[in-house]
Amino acid sequence: MNKTEISEIRRLFQKDKYRIDSLAACYVGIEKEKTFVLKEALSSFSEEEILSHLNIFKKSLSGTLGKNLINMEFPLDAEFGEGQQKFLLNLRDSGLKEEEILEKFFDIVIANYQSDEKYYIVAVHGNYDVPGKAKDGEIMEDASDIIYEYILCAICPVKLSKVGLGLGYDSAANRIGEVMRDWIVEAPEKAFLFPAFNDREPDIHSFLYYTKKPEELLPEFVDAVFGTVSPMSPESQRETFNSLIIETLGDEVSLEIVQRMQENIADVIEQNKDIPEPVELTSYAMKELLGKSGVEREKLENFEETFNEIAGENTAIIANNLPAAKQLSIKAPDIEIKIKPESASLISHKMVDGVLSIVIPVGEGVEVNGIEVKYVEDKE
Repeated sequence: MNKTEISEIRRLFQKDKYRIDSLAACYVGIEKEKTFVLKEALSSFSEEEILSHLNIFKKSLSGTLGKNLINMEFPLDAEFGEGQQKFLLNLRDSGLKEEEILEKFFDIVIANYQSDEKYYIVAVHGNYDVPGKAKDGEIMEDASDIIYEYILCAICPVKLSKVGLGLGYDSAANRIGEVMRDWIVEAPEKAFLFPAFNDREPDIHSFLYYTKKPEELLPEFVDAVFGTVSPMSPESQRETFNSLIIETLGDEVSLEIVQRMQENIADVIEQNKDIPEPVELTSYAMKELLGKSGVEREKLENFEETFNEIAGENTAIIANNLPAAKQLSIKAPDIEIKIKPESASLISHKMVDGVLSIVIPVGEGVEVNGIEVKYVEDKE
């Protein structure tokens, strides 16, 4: 799914416009016990409860694509027989109303979701009559010939409210006195939309996965629920990118090449800023990028093999997840310098009194701890 398609589905959860047929939820205690299981129409909730749930679902479709929102596909073995894809299809087709399937789903989540606190599993089922689009991109509400049937599931931590024991109105005693904190359902930590909404139609071979913290993808949970391997986290992508550079260039990694790579990555992102999909660096794209940045052709002869060994086959690195896309960071044992991308080309390095030094032309307007300083020649 791209950003435009995610936004279209997210709009299904607006107040007074939501398209939800049924809701099922399970409140899980600290010992992983089911405190209660709920199955009923969202219309049976109060207005405040509906709005709270809609906010959960909208949050489940928010964040940065490629970081918080990740497109995943089912492997073939998850689609055969009674694999995870078949189970999720049964769950969707049941409308979240068949108790046996629903209970099994909650059991799978509880058994594989790592948490030391209470949490709330909530899933919704809906049908969306996908409006047609004219050649000029205009939405035609009365030209729908595709129905997108989906389930959206969110897992939300349940924590004590931040307001502790303090003065408040005690309605039972009709007086001001000490009141206790309440347990509150917070924003989702994990969520998924199945099937994916690719090319504005259902794609049962894919799903959209949400994680509040990009570095915590929970690979065991992803494997158990979806039968697939979770992609590299943004941090792992950065580490893999750096490893590829070091492995390819060895002792010949220069400041100039790193600077050019940063400039070229920034250029690629800028050139594709209007494209709703994240910019992916495949092995071929990275090889082209390295060549453009000044790496000799001889060093790139076996790059695809190196890429597959370090990153894995059929893997891509999201360009926006690389720090080079945002700033040039120079570190030494006792110092760290961060430079904006547009100023990276000004940096150079050379030997000064036998010491490798970073040279940064700064001109006027230099401040140290907020104090503007001037160059004063040593009088000695």
